[in-house]
Amino acid sequence: MAASSILAFWAVALLLIVVPGADWAFTINAGLRGHSVFPAVTGLVVGYAAVTLVVAAGVGALVAGSPAILTGLTLVGGAYLIWHGATTFANPSTPTTPADAPADTDWTTFVKGIGVSGLNPKGLLLFLALLPQFTDPHGNWPIAGQIGVLGLAFMATCGLFYLSIGALTQTVLHGRPAAARIVSRLSGAAMIVIGATLLLDRLLA
Repeated sequence: MAASSILAFWAVALLLIVVPGADWAFTINAGLRGHSVFPAVTGLVVGYAAVTLVVAAGVGALVAGSPAILTGLTLVGGAYLIWHGATTFANPSTPTTPADAPADTDWTTFVKGIGVSGLNPKGLLLFLALLPQFTDPHGNWPIAGQIGVLGLAFMATCGLFYLSIGALTQTVLHGRPAAARIVSRLSGAAMIVIGATLLLDRLLA
């Protein structure tokens, strides 16, 4: 597989990652809730790993080509984002959470991260449309292997970028509970809007 193809894909992937979306909102909220954003970012990366495996195995084409399956996935993913966003909006995170307040465990945060990225049908369709364009059907590597390498490049970039976003969130908003509460509610609202958009796009299609 040509290094130029990987580099070209990485450049496109970086542009997609830096655009704010559900991943941003989830990472920022996780940065305000806990001492480490590592479980949240790891969950996001594992979710994208699952999407990569689905596309590499050819299942992505089946899902994208079946209106019923895609509708079901969209409804589940959209509803999940709305639920998580509403929870975040109703219970905004701050750097100074009371000791008796319920907090997500690292495992819970990790699982939520998988849901945010892995249940997003737009992520599946994006990978399905994007990854094959950077593969070489006549190359020495099988297409599935090439897609796996591109997926790894995306996941590595995603992990580093969102770890930086989470660390920046903790640094900038530490000791500023009022600002942190506003940012947390904005993150929740963003997830609600994204989830609702997914549902409306599918239901009105």
